[in-house]
Amino acid sequence: MEGLLRQPQWRIIDQSAAGIHFQALQSFGTDDTLCASVGSGQAPATARTWVHHNTIVLGIQDTKLPFLQAGIDFLQAQGYQTIVRNSGGLAVVLDEGVLNLSLIFPEAEKGIDINRGYEAMWQLIQNMFADFPHEIEAREIVGSYCPGSYDLSIAGKKFAGISQRRLKRGVAVQIYLCVNGSGAQRAELVKEFYKLAKQDEETKFAYPEIVPEVMASLAEMLGTELTISDVMFRLLNQLKESSELLYAGPLNEYELELFPGYYQRVIDRNERIAAM
Repeated sequence: MEGLLRQPQWRIIDQSAAGIHFQALQSFGTDDTLCASVGSGQAPATARTWVHHNTIVLGIQDTKLPFLQAGIDFLQAQGYQTIVRNSGGLAVVLDEGVLNLSLIFPEAEKGIDINRGYEAMWQLIQNMFADFPHEIEAREIVGSYCPGSYDLSIAGKKFAGISQRRLKRGVAVQIYLCVNGSGAQRAELVKEFYKLAKQDEETKFAYPEIVPEVMASLAEMLGTELTISDVMFRLLNQLKESSELLYAGPLNEYELELFPGYYQRVIDRNERIAAM
């Protein structure tokens, strides 16, 4: 691998097995902490993985829906908690079949072009599943939830979405991978959320018209059983190939000092939005 994926060192922080005791708000506070740390040279390039149970992550634009509370009430009745993230995009579904991955890079003096960050993640996912005879495309899948120009899809069905977060000369390229389970069922959940939260009201922002049939999980598309552990193994193999040193390490002392502040910012943002 060349380009951004080629790093002298890759540190892996694997929180994919933390389960229900690890909340999504902590994840976004952690990624901000890592951006600040990696960006200031206090840590090497870092890959962080995590899984959250029954969580709907909303984008800032989602909080402007005219009947937002009705949509949130529906999600909570289905057993999902809701939070608002600090990176771009719209509503996405996280559950035990969805693996989240952040690649945190230090910005070079010239900076990292936004498309270069997306391309690096796309390349990584292609390499991870290169043994399957399926082309992984990067283009917007109309009808998907949280659509974007770097939706990852196979045969026109989206299984992943990518976003970016930039802070303190650090760049976090974040992806959610629908590993197993039903992509269409997840999309149905988001479709009903928008139906209740928007109703027939005119809005300045164009929210997606969800078509559940255009979304699927990797297991569905590849026609094989696939677990979070399987995907983690593939990820570690690729990172090992693209660095002189791959090691697992927790937050360092510098990051442990930073984390409470960044975590509190995420909490405060969500509390402000909840009070609106």
